[in-house]
Amino acid sequence: MKLYTLIIVLFTSFILLSCNDDNSPEGLDFVAAFNNVSIDFSKITSEQNIEFKFSKTAESDGQIYIRIKSENANYDTDFSTFPSAVNNELVIPFKKGQNSTSFLFRNLIYPFDRSDKKIEFEITKVDYPGGAVIQGYTSLVISFDVSIGGTMAPEIGGPNEPYQVYVDLSKDEQVKVKRDSWDLGFYNGTYPRVVINGSIYMATKALDETDLSKVTRLSVRTFLNTVRVGTFEDSNKDYVDYPDGDILKTAITEIKDNDDDNPVYLLNLGYTVGTTIPAAGSVAVAGTERGWKKIKFLKRGEDYLIQYADLDETTFHEKRIVKNSTHNFVFFSFNTNDEVSVEPEKLKWDLNFTVFTNLITGSGSYGYTDFVVNNLKAGVKAYRVNVENDITYEKFDASMIDESKFSNDQRAIGDSWRQVTSPQTLYADRFYILKDGEGNYYKIRMLAFLNDSGVRGYPRFEYKLIK
Repeated sequence: MKLYTLIIVLFTSFILLSCNDDNSPEGLDFVAAFNNVSIDFSKITSEQNIEFKFSKTAESDGQIYIRIKSENANYDTDFSTFPSAVNNELVIPFKKGQNSTSFLFRNLIYPFDRSDKKIEFEITKVDYPGGAVIQGYTSLVISFDVSIGGTMAPEIGGPNEPYQVYVDLSKDEQVKVKRDSWDLGFYNGTYPRVVINGSIYMATKALDETDLSKVTRLSVRTFLNTVRVGTFEDSNKDYVDYPDGDILKTAITEIKDNDDDNPVYLLNLGYTVGTTIPAAGSVAVAGTERGWKKIKFLKRGEDYLIQYADLDETTFHEKRIVKNSTHNFVFFSFNTNDEVSVEPEKLKWDLNFTVFTNLITGSGSYGYTDFVVNNLKAGVKAYRVNVENDITYEKFDASMIDESKFSNDQRAIGDSWRQVTSPQTLYADRFYILKDGEGNYYKIRMLAFLNDSGVRGYPRFEYKLIK
């Protein structure tokens, strides 16, 4: 058995993965538990499947008994279930050979007549030959409150990792976008700054020239082999946005009021998303090179104006970018020559699972996979906690939060949760504390970055509201 597999098995055996591991070791007690501990009522417009996961494949038929408790919500008026409940009790059958089961929750009032409804489902008994243990996520709450936790599997798409996935913990939601669907992000805050798409390894260099028409492939030929990610030259760190997320450290410097004070930039568009299938445990995130642009950034009041062209074009395209107050950035794509939707609203995401351009000390910029950034620009901060003595994920509570440790670095989680070189390892000796932009505190424990076949690009994590 490979070392990383052994570590994952031992780790998940100890905590039972809240019964979310489909391949638990032989001999483990049979446990049936909810897949999540809370669901946002406002997301259920009509029906939603409520899932249970088993600690191992059922070796016999059985039944799960669920008690229903509700506040300001009446069965058959506000909500119902299938199968139907009798005297506020649900009985959910399952069959031999199943790894999970579910029941259907039906919302009977939408739009909602009030926002203080709360429905709790609690496992009271598991009828299973030989007995069963009730532990893990034994209850689930449906309400308008923030999510109190659960497990999530960001859908980054396997070993090509084609998607960036934005996660909102308080709503238990994820939004995915194709990594190469955007090129530039125009900051909506105070500073006139522009970011480049580090998930596809873009790079950029300010030229001495301020006239787009005078920049040609011939005039920039000496830079075409250096303005790149991964050259192992320390100087190429100047061609990428500084990876800590500080908006004042972008490779494209602050845009000046006077048009003639703004340089033309040479822009390496990075790579398309890879499509080759690598060996298990490897990734193939970079496809073909996307080419180059020359571009100039200007201010028009509070808005942005960009002028851009291919290297040998003598005319240029022009696009005005209007700021908004709801998002961190307005995003733009050269594929569409227009704005594109990428990030959710700034207060509606906490973590981004993505390919990422980071730095290696002395070797410049380098591409990282299975990377996690927190939404620093909306005030989301995090820090790492090492498991030692009485400091464990299970025992960590509000009294143990250390405000001084929250980092002004969007890489607080980063790649520190796994080792992708041999021996591939999911680190079980650490977890993370996150404070979101609305003042909710969560603890986060990473559970996987490989699927059951050892294929990369399948992250999974557990989280729980602390306060």
